[in-house]
Amino acid sequence: MSESALKPGDMPTNLAQAIERYFNIALFLLVLGGFVMLASTGGLDLPAIALVGLALLVRGYMLFSQHIFQIPESWTTYLTLIYVLVYFADYFLLSGAFLAATIHLVLFLVVVRLFSLQRPRDHYLLAALSFLMVLASAVLTVGSTFVFAFAAFLLVAVLTFVLMEMRHSVISEKTGKTGQALVPPSDITLPRRMAYSLVAIAPALMVLILAGSFLIFFFIPRVSSRYLTAYAPTSDVSTGFSDRLQLGRIGQIQQSSSVVMHIEIDNDSQGLYELKWRGVALNVFDGHEWSNSFGSRQIRASGNGSYQLGRPDPPGLLTVPRPSIHYHVLMEPLGTNVFFLAEKPRNLVGNYRPVSIDAGGSVYNLDLDHPISRYEADSELPQPDGDALRLATSAVPQGADAYLKLPPIDLRISQLAEQITASSPSNYDKSVAIEQYLRTHFGYTLQLPRARPQDPLANFLFERKQGHCEYFASSMAVMLRTLGIPSRIVNGFRGGEFNDLTGQYVVRASNAHSWVEAFFPGFGWISFDPTPASSVPTHTGWSRIQLYVDAAASFWREWIINYDSSHQRELGKNAANNTRHFLDDARRWIEQQHRALLRHARRAHNHIVNFPVRWLVGLLGIAISLIIVVNIRLLLRALRAYSLRAHPSRAPRQAAALWYERMIARMARLGWRKSPSQTPSDFVAAIQEPALRMKVEIFTRHYESARFGKSAEDADALPKLFEEITAGQK
Repeated sequence: MSESALKPGDMPTNLAQAIERYFNIALFLLVLGGFVMLASTGGLDLPAIALVGLALLVRGYMLFSQHIFQIPESWTTYLTLIYVLVYFADYFLLSGAFLAATIHLVLFLVVVRLFSLQRPRDHYLLAALSFLMVLASAVLTVGSTFVFAFAAFLLVAVLTFVLMEMRHSVISEKTGKTGQALVPPSDITLPRRMAYSLVAIAPALMVLILAGSFLIFFFIPRVSSRYLTAYAPTSDVSTGFSDRLQLGRIGQIQQSSSVVMHIEIDNDSQGLYELKWRGVALNVFDGHEWSNSFGSRQIRASGNGSYQLGRPDPPGLLTVPRPSIHYHVLMEPLGTNVFFLAEKPRNLVGNYRPVSIDAGGSVYNLDLDHPISRYEADSELPQPDGDALRLATSAVPQGADAYLKLPPIDLRISQLAEQITASSPSNYDKSVAIEQYLRTHFGYTLQLPRARPQDPLANFLFERKQGHCEYFASSMAVMLRTLGIPSRIVNGFRGGEFNDLTGQYVVRASNAHSWVEAFFPGFGWISFDPTPASSVPTHTGWSRIQLYVDAAASFWREWIINYDSSHQRELGKNAANNTRHFLDDARRWIEQQHRALLRHARRAHNHIVNFPVRWLVGLLGIAISLIIVVNIRLLLRALRAYSLRAHPSRAPRQAAALWYERMIARMARLGWRKSPSQTPSDFVAAIQEPALRMKVEIFTRHYESARFGKSAEDADALPKLFEEITAGQK
């Protein structure tokens, strides 16, 4: 049946086909976008990426080449039942995690439905599975790139659901559920126009949806809860900051450049500090790994949510005033419950309950409902006095035995310690000597040994002679213990790249570090860093683009991921303060302008009252000047016309035209009007008075000679002839 034979209730075939094709493409792009977002989080295993990616490539080829292949519906049922068994095997034997096994199930259902689309419910299910992939990617990542990927997904989702509704209308119309055609059946350009309209309207709808979502997000009351984040994978960094550390683990962490935290120090806009961020202190060494035997105690929070950390050192220390800093920390989700603080922390502020501290000075978050994300703290900056430390007694204080215990070690280690410190009179000098020896006689490398040596420290000191920071720190701590000096190692981070756009230090996994703390009676624990100073990886010379990206990521973590009721209060307080300041500034500006206007009015009034004649003359001069300026062209034209009439021979043609116009105007006042259609001769013939006609005729002959013949003599005669015409008619 041709299109011209369609009934009024029929849908044009070309439009119906276009809607179906556009809908299938949009639905495929929706699934593809959800999978790309999920794969980009890094939480999806390689086999799943490869298999699902191959299935999507095949489906895309079939869709764009218009090949048709569908799995029978009965097959999909059997495949789904079979995968239920596979799901439990995946959960208990392969993945071992609920989130990973569930994601595999979703991906399986996506692939099956992609090749078995038959009914509308299949399309709805595929769209829902796409959203589940986006939800899973939101659980697996907290990166700022998620919002851009989600915006692209939302754009495709808008197109998909608009086309889904149009497709539903087409199906309903074909089955007789509607009574009118949606479009004129003869318009073959409608599919193309529809595509342009969809491409134009989808971004606008997406922007409106995002704008509304952000308004709702920022203003609805916040409820703190982890929800699905409990299933998110933990970072490898967390294993390096637990109560056990195997030698070589920090070196593995340093090979990553992922961001660990952002730190902002008050009144530091230039990156003036190079600080250590203390994590966990370890005191027990078995020859291969360090562990923590410290007991911990809970700290009671004060009324403002502040935890007084106090001094982990024993009482009786010599205290001297030290400079202090106040700083804010924004941590990435590492999966660790350790607060990273500058040395000698005094207090901690954060929405965490409860908090504990151990004898090594490590501070832990025991609140499972609030993983560490943002907190602030005060710390005193250590400034050891070498001269005073040299006077410290060498006696081992009571209770320090835990910091002197050693496993069976290679005798060469203690002999090397004695050799290095042979000329050092005090414990402090001995510590400095070992620190400098390790710094200058050994090399730094992140290359891990292929085979684990039986004695890692002996292998480092006497054979390999290169390693990473925990080998340097462990060697120094062990050698100090052989000399009777209490020691422990501390794991944390050192330094960080300063971002001048945000005023924050960007601390990365590559900044992970281990150092040594030695105890001196009367002074407490003093830090030593035997790792060569130039060996700690740093990121210098960032481009501005990288700085902007980091600033955006920092904003995303602070105001989106960690947005809670405290942020709402801060945002509301800032908005109220800014509004009040704006209104106050506006009111002051209006008052200033009003006072200035009154001053000008009073000054003008005094001038007018005290000098009336001067003001009148001045106003009159201004008025005349304005009149002259406005009519300057008319004045110049009048002056030129006067000059030409007075001296016709200078420009005979122009002067003749001016005198003729003046004569015509004079004759009009006498009752003889020249019509536009009359020639000069016709006008002369129309004059009934013979004497007057004779004078006008003579004037006209001279006018024509001057106007068309450029006769200066005839032009000079025109003023006198004009006087003769007007003289006889007074």
